[in-house]
Amino acid sequence: MSAVTRRWDFLTNHAHVLLCVAHDPSIRLRDIAGAVGITERGAHKILSDLVDQGYVTRERNGRRNHYKVKPELPLRHPLLQEREVGDLLKVLLRAEGWADAPATRSD
Repeated sequence: MSAVTRRWDFLTNHAHVLLCVAHDPSIRLRDIAGAVGITERGAHKILSDLVDQGYVTRERNGRRNHYKVKPELPLRHPLLQEREVGDLLKVLLRAEGWADAPATRSD
């Protein structure tokens, strides 16, 4: 008998999508989906959630979208409400070697 290993992660797909957008504001849905391991439809839904809640803005530039993360907004979980999205992104983007990502720079 082999034990079934459940797959889980410390971050949600919403966090992964947010990281992708913070790293590359012009990223395509196809590339987000591939990086996160979800469908394009799933990536679109998550990105729409982030836009609808104000965590990301979306601007159309020709045939492409350009996204901007709002790093000053609070994290949503009650345990982390005192922290901002930018705090999380700084740590995670630095860990991935993406320290120069737009969401981590002061504008």
